[in-house]
Amino acid sequence: MDPGKGCPAGVGKCVMRCTIVLLRSIAGCAALPALIAGGHARAADEEIQVYMNEINAPGQPGLDLHVNDVASGKGTPDYPGGQSSLHRVRVTPEFSYSLDDHFELGAYLPLTTIDANGRFRVDGWKLRVKWLARHPGRGFYYGINYEVGRVDYRLDQNAWNNEVKLIAGWEGDHWIIGTNTNIDFALSGPAKTPASVQLATKAAYKLARETTFGIESYNGIGALRSFANVSASEHSTFLALDTRLGRWDLNAGIGKGYGTAKDSVIVKFIIGVPIGK
Repeated sequence: MDPGKGCPAGVGKCVMRCTIVLLRSIAGCAALPALIAGGHARAADEEIQVYMNEINAPGQPGLDLHVNDVASGKGTPDYPGGQSSLHRVRVTPEFSYSLDDHFELGAYLPLTTIDANGRFRVDGWKLRVKWLARHPGRGFYYGINYEVGRVDYRLDQNAWNNEVKLIAGWEGDHWIIGTNTNIDFALSGPAKTPASVQLATKAAYKLARETTFGIESYNGIGALRSFANVSASEHSTFLALDTRLGRWDLNAGIGKGYGTAKDSVIVKFIIGVPIGK
């Protein structure tokens, strides 16, 4: 089927428009008390994802569209001049290109937001490089990802930031498990703090060859040099479905923030666009 049929404004605009409508519809169910029982905090990132053992085939480009919306939470900004995350949709294309079986380059370009009043803004960019050790189709895997980028003051008081992500996990016949140790620190800005650590995990059961269902968890641990009390950090847990629709990949999740997280209910999609395949 022609994905652009019935979309005179173009496929990209149509996909974005439909995605935002879907997000707003889901946001109407923000109460969702059955999902997960239930200060100053960093709002939801442009990318809510646990890195697993995926990598493009050598020489193959890729495109993932990251979309998330804070459906429920506190409407006050984190700091004066910051943008409230409540009912804000973040839309971020992630372009990737694999150099070989181990190295993959990526660019989040551009970082964009649509605030609660429908205003669209471009807010920055990020670059990354990922390395994965050679691994069989099943069993243990590991790697590392480095990311650096610049964002607008509305999203972060510190313009330049980077992150080191340690990747590890295991894949079996029925389960796939992944863990990321994320070390974040600012390169410049007025609110630089010691490097912080987040532990992101995912456990998913394979319902079919191209479909898994599981739990993603993102948990702040504290400063790298002196881990803080876990209860004084940000945490969120998502129910997540991964599947393939024709040549399109989809990760869809709905999550609950707790601890010091100000975002209470978050809806997210990662849409794998079939380019270079």
